[in-house]
Amino acid sequence: MQQALDPNSAINAARLDAVLIAVDHRWLNLDQPNLTEAPGEYVRLAISRIRTVVDTLRQHGGAPAILQTMPAPPVPLFGNYDRRIPGSVRAMVTDANRAIVSLAEETGSYLLDVATLAEQIGTDRWFDPIQWLSYKLPFSADCFPAYADLLGRMLGAIRGKARKCLVLDLDNTLWGGVVGDDGLTGIHIGHGNPRGEAFLAIQRAVMELRERGIILAICSKNDDVTARGPFREHPDMLLRENHIAAFHANWTDKPSNLEAIAKKLNIGLEALVLLDDNPAERAQVRAALPMVAVPELPEDPSWYPWHLAAAGYFEAVTFSSEDQLRAQAYTSDLQRTEVKAKARDLGDYLASLEMVVRFAPFDSKGRQRIVQLINKTNQFNLTTRRYTEVEVRAMETDKNVFTLQARLADKFGDLGMIGIIICRSVDEFTWDIDTWLMSCRVLGRQVEQAMLDKVAAEAKRRGIRRLVGTYAPTAKNAIVSEHYKQLGFQQIESSGENVTVWHLDLAAYISPKLPMRMEEAMFALSEAAE
Repeated sequence: MQQALDPNSAINAARLDAVLIAVDHRWLNLDQPNLTEAPGEYVRLAISRIRTVVDTLRQHGGAPAILQTMPAPPVPLFGNYDRRIPGSVRAMVTDANRAIVSLAEETGSYLLDVATLAEQIGTDRWFDPIQWLSYKLPFSADCFPAYADLLGRMLGAIRGKARKCLVLDLDNTLWGGVVGDDGLTGIHIGHGNPRGEAFLAIQRAVMELRERGIILAICSKNDDVTARGPFREHPDMLLRENHIAAFHANWTDKPSNLEAIAKKLNIGLEALVLLDDNPAERAQVRAALPMVAVPELPEDPSWYPWHLAAAGYFEAVTFSSEDQLRAQAYTSDLQRTEVKAKARDLGDYLASLEMVVRFAPFDSKGRQRIVQLINKTNQFNLTTRRYTEVEVRAMETDKNVFTLQARLADKFGDLGMIGIIICRSVDEFTWDIDTWLMSCRVLGRQVEQAMLDKVAAEAKRRGIRRLVGTYAPTAKNAIVSEHYKQLGFQQIESSGENVTVWHLDLAAYISPKLPMRMEEAMFALSEAAE
């Protein structure tokens, strides 16, 4: 508490990426039953204590909090009746956990679900009264590795390291048997027997991952037509061809196919997870491509969904409408590729897409996706500056900051939010482009010209005469080294670190003819402009 409240403390002075607030029911005075007074007041005071830490950390150091839920000790006072007593420890911890989740949503904090972890391990093993009384350890030292793993997954997800694509083997992974030998009617999948239902459960788990935005791909040593047969014709298949963004069934080795899948989807190999029943294939991929995640699997396929979930490859710290659209968007890209191959030229292709770009300032509805883009986009990112949700929230009301979010849709589907720009007032007549980033999936569609056109129009409306933009090179953003030059900016400065500064005279700027319709939300004028 002292570290949080003191603006000059080490925690606040360090300007940390996040601060873990590791509390349990004892620290919050919820470790004793409250059978005579209003138990709700105890919970309210507990949450107020956490809120104080969160607010002061944000105020003094700018760091978002990682809040954690609390396990309930497995020693009920009333036995089975314990949950029905509002003042029991279990009931108060349950109410407090619900409030902690709400507090995380309200304050833009991260949530570490320690209560679920303790339930998975077993609270009889999680709590150790000897270690508590002797050393004040909140949970057994035997559980430290599991706790560290849970926290590590979250930190990885915050850093954008969560996996994006699940690559699936076919024979004895998505169905029982070998379709090339057993035929379409001889494979096991569907209701009526345990083996068939096990593979149905695997497909159900895979579909659930797709619904939350995980891209699906197929990598199988198989004849292509034979491999596609169950997807097209088997009545009990949950997965169909339109659910698969990249389908590679051939006799090439799996490492080569995985490289081809990553290239086709324009994602890194470190974004892939391979689910394969064959131990030899798993070993080969691990040896050839160690950056690809390959979970070890038991012999019985009934356990496959459990092992895949337990590995934590798809850890999330946000979930937005764009996440839900992602898997379908990659499938729609295949349709766009087919159209492009038939088009006479680029202009003809872009016009045929019937694109619509929607612009709006930063807002609460898009905030999670904005933060996600800022902290995960590396290639099309001019400055690669990172901002927390708290900082993004502050930009929404800062009169010296102009913000822009861009969403794109075409006749094949909605691609969601695909770009953002942040401009800061330098003086009365100049805006500095602090951040400009876009999804690489929309390169070549002239969306960057549309975004500049919108920024230029708003800048002129506010009396701004000049835009200044910086390109700060990184190991991954070389593709935008000529970005400002291609948009008509003039270089005015260069440093020894290859950082270049560019400017655009808005008096000379002419709006281009663009192959899309633009829909715009209202952008409030600053007080100075008003």
